[in-house]
Amino acid sequence: MANAADYFSDEQQLLLKNAIARAEKHTSGEIRIFIDSKVKSEIIDRAAEVFENLKMHETKLHNGVLIYVAIENRQFAIIGDSGIHQYVSQGFWDKVKEEMIPFFKRKDYTGGLLHAIEETGQKLKMYFPVAKNDSDELSNEVVFGD
Repeated sequence: MANAADYFSDEQQLLLKNAIARAEKHTSGEIRIFIDSKVKSEIIDRAAEVFENLKMHETKLHNGVLIYVAIENRQFAIIGDSGIHQYVSQGFWDKVKEEMIPFFKRKDYTGGLLHAIEETGQKLKMYFPVAKNDSDELSNEVVFGD
């Protein structure tokens, strides 16, 4: 079994990090990406655990969004904290996930994640525009689980 980081080159990781930074320039929201090679529990349970471990629930406006991927399981989840979730329905997250599937089917994980970052950033910008005193509360680095 490959490590999760083996699926992404340094260049791809930088592309994702920069895409998050670009999206967050227009919003007070926070986007994180977490990649596991494999998950042994229910995908949503693992995503919720990661969300908490990354302290995403501690953002000032509760507007953090986690994009969680378990590559070898071919599963992924998107979790928005209560602040953003009150504005967008589960249908929005499901739509973004559906749009990621064609990328993932052709093993273009970076492309799928870039699409999700862009879509998420647009929604966050709509409901949580960047404020004068905004600070980047969470790292933009891609996090790997194993």
